[in-house]
Amino acid sequence: AGTAGVTPEQVAAAVAGLRGALLQVPSSVSAIKVDGRRSYARVRAGEDVALAARAVTVHRFDVLAVRDGEVSGVPVLDVDVEVECSSGTYIRALARDLGAQLGTGGHLVALRRTRVGPYGLDRARPLGEPGDALELVPAAEAARAAFVVRDLDADETVQLSHGRRLAAAGLGAGPIAALSPDGTLVALLTEVAGAARPLVVFAPAG
Repeated sequence: AGTAGVTPEQVAAAVAGLRGALLQVPSSVSAIKVDGRRSYARVRAGEDVALAARAVTVHRFDVLAVRDGEVSGVPVLDVDVEVECSSGTYIRALARDLGAQLGTGGHLVALRRTRVGPYGLDRARPLGEPGDALELVPAAEAARAAFVVRDLDADETVQLSHGRRLAAAGLGAGPIAALSPDGTLVALLTEVAGAARPLVVFAPAG
């Protein structure tokens, strides 16, 4: 019967149930390794693969449009959505689970990633663009976009560049981007038990 009788209101209600903290079973044709082999390779070889559920978070799952359609005489719904989610979330699995909640099938027709962490499409470049035209994001700029920032004074910069710990600044477990007075990325920090210790040092003492 396809999606005969499924209303936009039912779609919206099912989508609402797929927001927030979820235990999601990845698609069996994912790249997850099972006993050293990719799950999709096992499926293509004719094996039955059952993957364990993973904790993910869907921060936003918005329906933009719902359109009636037909495939080989079977009624279908094309649903355009925008999703903001944690790393490790499978959008393909969201489509599958949405179809299941509606009592029909569901699959992903098209996917466009519009952001990864702090980086959006404004920083993206076409795959065919020559390498010499690509712009590298300076490390300090990338760190400012991705992490909480701690601005160091000159003495802290020297101490940290030698790998020494600093007093915690109350910025949390991090990672925290530590920048020198001239804006150089010195290290990534974590704060534990009142001390800020380096996870990695980028600008060691000369």
